[in-house]
Amino acid sequence: MTRKTPAISSDPRLPTKSPIVMAQRRWIEPLLLALVLAVWFGYELGDRVLWAPDEGRYAEIPREMLATGDLLTPRLNDVKYFEKPPLMYWLEAGAIKLFGLNEWALRLWPALFALFGCLAVYFTGRALYGRRAGLFAAGVLAVSPLYDFMGGILTLDMALTAEITLALCAFFVALRLPPGSKRRFLFYGFYVFVALAVLTKGLVGMVIPAMVIGAWILVLGEWRILRDMHLPSGLLLFLAIAVPWHVLVAQANPEFAHFYFIHEHFERYLTTVHQRYHPLWYFVPVLLVGMFPWVAFLPDALRDVFRGGWRERKSYGDVWFLLSWATLPFLFFSFSDSKLIPYVLPVWPPLALLLGRWLARVYERQIEISRAAVFVLLAVGVALAAGLGLAPQLMPNYGQVTTIAAQLNLGLYVMAGGLLLAGAIPCLTWFLRDRRHTVVALFAAAALLVAAFDLNLSRLDVGRSVKSLAMVLRQQLQSGDEVMTYHNYYQDLPVYLERRVTVVSWKGELEFGSTVEDTRDWLIDDAVLHQRWNSPQTKFLVTSHAEYEALRAAAPGPMRLLAQTSHAVLIVNREEPR
Repeated sequence: MTRKTPAISSDPRLPTKSPIVMAQRRWIEPLLLALVLAVWFGYELGDRVLWAPDEGRYAEIPREMLATGDLLTPRLNDVKYFEKPPLMYWLEAGAIKLFGLNEWALRLWPALFALFGCLAVYFTGRALYGRRAGLFAAGVLAVSPLYDFMGGILTLDMALTAEITLALCAFFVALRLPPGSKRRFLFYGFYVFVALAVLTKGLVGMVIPAMVIGAWILVLGEWRILRDMHLPSGLLLFLAIAVPWHVLVAQANPEFAHFYFIHEHFERYLTTVHQRYHPLWYFVPVLLVGMFPWVAFLPDALRDVFRGGWRERKSYGDVWFLLSWATLPFLFFSFSDSKLIPYVLPVWPPLALLLGRWLARVYERQIEISRAAVFVLLAVGVALAAGLGLAPQLMPNYGQVTTIAAQLNLGLYVMAGGLLLAGAIPCLTWFLRDRRHTVVALFAAAALLVAAFDLNLSRLDVGRSVKSLAMVLRQQLQSGDEVMTYHNYYQDLPVYLERRVTVVSWKGELEFGSTVEDTRDWLIDDAVLHQRWNSPQTKFLVTSHAEYEALRAAAPGPMRLLAQTSHAVLIVNREEPR
C-alpha cells in the first residue's frame, strides 16, 4: 500500500508555512505592540518633578530602605510606616539601585505595570474573540485618560490593577484550555499574581479576585470550577508568597498587626477615619472622564453581549465574567467610606475587553454603532470641554480650581480642545458611513486627548513639589546642618535632599510611628523650634507663605529668605551668607 503524503505546492511564490514560521508570526504582533506601548507609557516619565504627597512618599520609603539596608520594616522620614505592604518599595529600591534616584527611574515600574496590563488584555482578548479584538482592547486601555495617567505616576494603584488583571486573565484563559501543563501553569500564575497583589496593597488584592470569581461561579452555577482550579496546591503557593513578609514584620514589630489589618483595612473601608468620605456616586464622574471617549459606547457594547439574556448566560460565560469583574469592584469601592479616584482603576481592563470585542465586530461590519451613542459622545465631549474651559468662571470661590487653572494657563484650553475633538471627530466620521473610519477616528481622537493632557501636566509641577527649593538647599547644605519643615511635611523634600528632615508641629501619617518609637529628636513642636533656631548650628526651614509670615511675627531669631515658589519658602537662621 502506498502511503499518501501531503500535497506540496510547486509554485515558488507560495512557500509552505512551517510551524516555526507560523509561531514566529504569532509573536511578531505582541512584540510590536509591546514596543509601541513602551514608547507610549515611557516617553514622558522623567518630564515632571515628583508630586507630593504620593510620589514623594513612595520614593522616600524605598530610598530609606537602600540607605539603611532594612528591607523588612518600611520607614517614612525614619518613622515606621505600616500603611502598605512592601512589594512596590522593593521594586522601586531596585530601580533606584540600577538607574539612580531620578524621576524616570522612580516612574519606571508604574509604566511597566501599565504595559503588562495592556498585554494581558491583548492576549486575553485574542484568546476569547480573535487578534483584532485583542489589539482593540489593549488600545482602548492604553489611551483611556485615567489608565494612562496612573501609568506615569508613582503610586501603588497601577501595580495592583496590573496584578489583578494578570491574575483574572490567567484564570479565565486557563478555564478554556484542555487539562495539561499549560492550563496548570496559568492557574498557578493566577495564585502568584493574587499573592503579589496582596504584597502590593494588602487584602484588597485577594478580595477583588475572590469576589469576582465567586460571583461568576454563583451566577453560572458551575461549582466544578473550584475543583478544576487546583485550589489546595494553589492556596499553598499563594500562602508561600504572601505570608512570609507579614509574619517576619510582625515578629520584628509587635504593633504591626493591629494597625495594618484593623486600622488600615477594616477601619479604612468601614469608617471615615482617613477623612476621604465621598458620596455613593463619586466614581460615576471618575468613569465618565477617566474612560472618555470609550464610555459613550459602553451601552452599545453591553447591548450587543446581552442579546442572549439571562437564560443564555452559560453560552455567554465570558461576557458574564467580564461584567462581574467590571461591576463588583466598582460597587465595592462605591460603598466604602474611604474613596480616592484611582481605587476603581481595576474596572478599566474588563471594560476594555468588552469594548475591544464590540469594536472588532464594528470594524468587521457585523454590527452598527448606534446613532444615540454617537450623539451621547458629542454631548459629553462638549459638556466636559466647556466645564474644563470655564471652570474658573463656574467655580470662582474654589481656590484650588482657580490656582490649577492659573498654573495650566493656555494648557487648560488645550485640554478642553482635546475633549471637544475626542467627541467631535468620531461623530463626524460616523456620517461617512464607513465604520472602519469611525473606529480609527476613535483611537486617533482618544490618543490626541491623552497627549493633550500628558504634555500639559508638567505645568502643575510648581504647586506640587518643592524640588526647586531643595536644589537651592543642596548647594548650601553641609553635613552638620539641620533641615526643617514647619507645620507641614513636604513629602518630596527628603527624596531630593537624600536625608531625613525635622518636622515641626505636624504628625499626619507619621503619627502612628511616633507613638511606638522615640522620634522626639526630629518630630518637634514650636517650643523646641524656638530653642534650636538660635543655636550655632545652621537651620534651614521650608514652609508655606502664610506660615512664614506667622513665624516672622513670632520672631524666633535671625531669619533670612533664601528662595521661594508660589506656595513655599526656604529660610535660614542666619542674617548673612556664610
